[in-house]
Amino acid sequence: MDERAALALLERELDPVGDDAAVVDGQVMTTDMLHERTDFPAGTTRYTAGWRAVGASLSDVAAMGAEATAAVAVYGAPTFDDEELLAFVRGAHDVCEHVSASYVGGDLDDHDEFTVATTALGDATDPVLRSGARVGDTVCVTGTLGRSAAAVDLFDRGEVERANDLFRFEPRVDTGLAIAPHATAMMDSSDGLARSLHQLAEASGCGFAVDADRVPIDETVHEIATDDAEAFDRATTFGEDFELVFTVPETDLEKIRAGADVPITVLGSAVEEGVTIDGEPLADRGYTHG
Repeated sequence: MDERAALALLERELDPVGDDAAVVDGQVMTTDMLHERTDFPAGTTRYTAGWRAVGASLSDVAAMGAEATAAVAVYGAPTFDDEELLAFVRGAHDVCEHVSASYVGGDLDDHDEFTVATTALGDATDPVLRSGARVGDTVCVTGTLGRSAAAVDLFDRGEVERANDLFRFEPRVDTGLAIAPHATAMMDSSDGLARSLHQLAEASGCGFAVDADRVPIDETVHEIATDDAEAFDRATTFGEDFELVFTVPETDLEKIRAGADVPITVLGSAVEEGVTIDGEPLADRGYTHG
């Protein structure tokens, strides 16, 4: 049973589930787990691992339109190397500082594989869920897509400095705050754009029609990919980019752009049913934990 099947099983037992974070008394809370084998390619520094692990949880906070307040991390490893441990904590601290949150500690444990579990908290009086998109809304994405895919290829090539730089993404907390008053639905793109569109459509009971030539592919992906088709596939299905995918009434789009600190790209619009790209069905493909 893979991650998606496990989540489907739990949805029958837990209520409510399905958004990027839980909402409890005006706060949002989320947790994530990352492993060396699946999440940190050879060459990933412990500083980058700390930044990326905590950043993944902060991205979930951003996807709820919340103000990030604090994060913790559990660090498990076969041995505790002082330089590696300090580098990890510095990365975790710096990504929190980047979004005006506090890194407030965590736990240490022996483990046969470098493994990190993180939790982040945020404040949100009116969090944005995945379930509010309506027919006629505009569907948008922040930033560019495919950075993580390009980073993995660069790690494989031994270009670890560039790869680490790409792996240290910026959680879109400030942008999420600018989007939240206007958005009808939102999530982050950690599973990839294609899968995110399917997840938003399912949660909202609608569909999406998007245009391929509008997808903002990071320039590094074009540099790494063998052709445009591969670049498009890597940017839309690899995942782990942690951009925000959201819907908004078209009349509010310029208000969001005025307050956002990154580019906002219109991909298409919400329709009655189906998820299509250039009029053809868009496959539900993306990142899934084993």
